[in-house]
Amino acid sequence: MIAGRGRQRIRPPRRGLHGDEVDFENTWATIEAAFREIHTKNASKLSYEELYRHAYRIVLKKKGEDLYHNVHEFERKWLSSEVRAAIQQLLSPNLLVDVQSLGGTTANERRVAGEKFLKGLKQAWGDHQVCMSMLADVLMYMDRVYCADHRRPSIFNAAMVLFRDEILRSPVSDHDARLLLGLLNHVILDQIQMERDGDVIDKHLIKSCVWMLEGLHEDETESEEQRLYNVSFEREYLDTSREFYKSESELLLRDSNAGAYCRHAQRRIYEEDERCKQTLLESTGPKIQKVVEDELIKNRIHELVEMESGVRYMIDNDRLEELNLVYDLNRRVDEKKSELTRAIQKRIVDMGTDVNNDAIAASQAPAPAPAPVPAPAADPADKNKKVAQEKSINQQTVAAIKWVDDVLTLKDKFDRIWRDSFEADGLLQQAVTRSFADFINSPTFPRSSEYISLFIDENMKKGIKGKTEMEIDAVLEKAIILLRYVQDKDLFERYYKKHLCRRLLMNKSISNEVEKQMISKMKIELGNNFTLKLEAMFKDMTISEELTAGFKRHVEGLGEKDPKRIDLNINVLTSMTWSLETIGGTVEDGEGRPRCNFPTAVEKVKRGFEKYYNEKHSGRQLTWLANMGSADIRATFKKVQQKDGSFKERRHELNVPTYGMVILLLFNDLPADQHLTFEEIQAQTNIPAPDLIRNLQSLAVAPKTRILIKEPMSKDVKPTDKFFFNEGFNGKFVKIKVGVISSGNKVESDRERRETEKKNDDSRQFCIEAAVVRIMKQRKELSHQQLILETLSQLAGQFKPEVNMVKKRIESLIEREYLERIDGAKVDSYRYLA
Repeated sequence: MIAGRGRQRIRPPRRGLHGDEVDFENTWATIEAAFREIHTKNASKLSYEELYRHAYRIVLKKKGEDLYHNVHEFERKWLSSEVRAAIQQLLSPNLLVDVQSLGGTTANERRVAGEKFLKGLKQAWGDHQVCMSMLADVLMYMDRVYCADHRRPSIFNAAMVLFRDEILRSPVSDHDARLLLGLLNHVILDQIQMERDGDVIDKHLIKSCVWMLEGLHEDETESEEQRLYNVSFEREYLDTSREFYKSESELLLRDSNAGAYCRHAQRRIYEEDERCKQTLLESTGPKIQKVVEDELIKNRIHELVEMESGVRYMIDNDRLEELNLVYDLNRRVDEKKSELTRAIQKRIVDMGTDVNNDAIAASQAPAPAPAPVPAPAADPADKNKKVAQEKSINQQTVAAIKWVDDVLTLKDKFDRIWRDSFEADGLLQQAVTRSFADFINSPTFPRSSEYISLFIDENMKKGIKGKTEMEIDAVLEKAIILLRYVQDKDLFERYYKKHLCRRLLMNKSISNEVEKQMISKMKIELGNNFTLKLEAMFKDMTISEELTAGFKRHVEGLGEKDPKRIDLNINVLTSMTWSLETIGGTVEDGEGRPRCNFPTAVEKVKRGFEKYYNEKHSGRQLTWLANMGSADIRATFKKVQQKDGSFKERRHELNVPTYGMVILLLFNDLPADQHLTFEEIQAQTNIPAPDLIRNLQSLAVAPKTRILIKEPMSKDVKPTDKFFFNEGFNGKFVKIKVGVISSGNKVESDRERRETEKKNDDSRQFCIEAAVVRIMKQRKELSHQQLILETLSQLAGQFKPEVNMVKKRIESLIEREYLERIDGAKVDSYRYLA
């Protein structure tokens, strides 16, 4: 159709110009001859006005149907004879070869033959459109009057349908029943396959033929879905592409690695999109994209992920770009990225489990034996024994610190993958978080809370020394990150309180400000309830400093200062806040720690402080914990000859545990040749045997601090061992610190851990009961199932209680008449009793 033709005004010729009668046969002969000239491209001498008037008179004299029929028949014969024959001459043997047996021809031969056929068909279609536009101009009056009145298609549209029927639906030859339309589809598909294989094809030529198919319809309804392109070509194109990509995916999975597969799949998706824009129709783009995604990705993503060079290999070898390709492909076919998520979670749990197992193995491995010492001298041998002992003591603690470092390294690795490869995807972040929580809270590895607390403890005592504020903040933030994953936060609180207690009382912490900063971070992360007791511990330390200063002023106000008076620094601890079972140690009889017998001078100062304290605070009872303190002692040893010949006493200032002070003061009034046995020392001091053994080992076995001499000399302390004051002790320094063996924070033994977990379970019972009462007080009546769910939800921030434990606490509350069962309820329900 020529645009705008329908808007032209038709002027009828003047009446009586040619008379009333029309000789149809002669007039049609004139019109037919003119049409033949138009089709043979020899229309320059024709008078279109005259031809138009001939057609006008025929329609005017009610001969429109005869004219329409003759024109239609003329076009049918022209197409079936002239045009069809010309196209059939273009069909070479290379083109007509069987689709299934392309082995006899080369791709280049088929490409040349195909292009020749496509050019001929394009030319025929173009000529047909131009000629029919010219004919339609001549027959405009027939279209406007006859066709409109009789609801017949315009002659232009009818001629387009004739092209479909007489050319595209005609057989290839008398001996080949295949239709030209099928051959056209085959040629275009073959050309596309050549392009997929890397050849260069004439895209504009194919596009012209595609436009022809788009302009024609399968039937007379002429709906969008019935376009010949959609019905004939597009379906075959999608089917053949599906088979091609199915085969290609199998080949790639067998012969290629995962990274190359991903890159190839992305390239294919891009190529098909560009092909639809440049060679076919853009409306095919989404359809072919789905075919490619289904065959190359959706149906193969599981195999791709599980390949030897798949996601696991990419993670282990930091192939971030390839992981990004897998992410992009999986995202195209699955919004949830299920396969990638599953593989990532499995790898995290596997790697995390390896970290857990390594930590268990490291903590249980025997301590390495000390190197052999060639000389049998006593001191070097003792030194090697001590080194071995220290290694044994610290081995589990080192394993704990390494576990935390390994988990943090793993977290950094997957954070980088999540950020750089997964484009900070929210769903994958949740999956990573769940996986870390799974292995950190694994039932086979119950030590995560303790290990994280030890990691903080080690950094507070040594790790942050010499670091900048930013570096310190980064260390604290790492601890908080791990703490987020811990499910049993109440167990972590118990360990943290125990470790903080020792740091504060033994003055091991590098900076109290950093300690408070850590507690502030915990408060933000876990809430006020979590840090209440921790903050109270610092408050006790501040009050203790004020008490010590006040007591000194009180003593100074009593009168003249006694030069032999002992200075006292005191820490008064609230029993509900501090972990007294930790700082008190464990005692065999389980009836509490026995009171230590202090020397007279110390006892006097002790009573003086008790009197001072009771005057300030009535109704409070002080319990002295001698196992937690320390003392500075000035020790004088016998005179020895100097280089100038004179004799001079040796003086040392000894910093010893309180128990050590009590032991050493026993030797003050003892003659030089006298001794005390282990049993005698224990009877006079009342120090528990485990503590006494550790202190005596420090004072009599450790090479650098042998203030006492032990007979017989051995590492172990037995009840019958004798102890003498070492008159010949000669230290290298004036000030000497005597440490207590294994007095620092270390990993608990299995027995200690079971005790800690039992105490934790006991405290959980109170938390569960409190939660149940809070819920029932607010709701008044509630079903059993709903009460269980709300209790679990309320306690999730502290720990994950077992359902059986919750049920037992509900039963206990019913027995104590906090709740009652509702009789006659359809489901088990409870009522709160005020």
